[in-house]
Amino acid sequence: MHIKKQDKITHLGANSDYPDQYAPELLEALPRARGRDLIGVDENNLPFGGFDLWTAFELSWLNAKGKPVVGIGEFTLPHSSTNLIESKSFKLYLNSFNQTRFDSVEQVSAAMRQDLSQAANGQVGVKLYPGLDGYSAQIDRLPGVNIDDLDIAVDDFAFKPEYLDGAAADQGEWVTETLSSNLLKSNCLVTNQPDWGSVVIHYEGRKIDRERLLRYLISFRQHNEFHEQCVERIFNDLKQSCRPEKLSVFARYTRRGGLDINPFRSDFETAPTLGRLIRQ
Repeated sequence: MHIKKQDKITHLGANSDYPDQYAPELLEALPRARGRDLIGVDENNLPFGGFDLWTAFELSWLNAKGKPVVGIGEFTLPHSSTNLIESKSFKLYLNSFNQTRFDSVEQVSAAMRQDLSQAANGQVGVKLYPGLDGYSAQIDRLPGVNIDDLDIAVDDFAFKPEYLDGAAADQGEWVTETLSSNLLKSNCLVTNQPDWGSVVIHYEGRKIDRERLLRYLISFRQHNEFHEQCVERIFNDLKQSCRPEKLSVFARYTRRGGLDINPFRSDFETAPTLGRLIRQ
């Protein structure tokens, strides 16, 4: 069994076959260090903890008698894993279970845990909901103060971290607050396809100017980067420019091909309480 760990992306942006027999070799891993180097984050001294929560809504396999089983899967990749998993290869991999027989749900889960952990070079959590049983039907709302209604004019869509310069005055009010936005949009680093998301920023520190923050988030609109890298960039830019004492950044992106990605990074929390949003 060979999982590809490489910089080169062979599936994304290319025509692909869709094998329906178990094929773990489809997984392609990309070093997290490549994106972290671009924002000046030391891979050996990460300023955050967290994880990437992937949700698979198009998941199926065959039981021992050949009867199809459908389910939902949740996969948690630790922030400390050496690699992230390229999303199209992840979708192709999950599709490869479609016509493969397994004796039990536990066998499916064990195979996924082994394959994904090997690709990520870190322990990946796997939780399956066969028959859709047990998966929450609740739709959550963004917590805190939503800043999308701020009446601002926007005429420049170039990515500019400089929007955060001076966004938290040295002598400003000290607050603990949660700010959120549905206006996060970036583009795939390879295909330029749009990635739509919502972001939650929970922090303690000098009060952040909401207009500057909104302009900064909007400036991702034509920016090309993977989901995980965008969230780490937001965390790093806020930490450097606004210097909060505590900071969490959580983005919930809309699904593509039945798979969504929800990166969470924090220097004081272990997990967010926000579940699936209406667009997901």
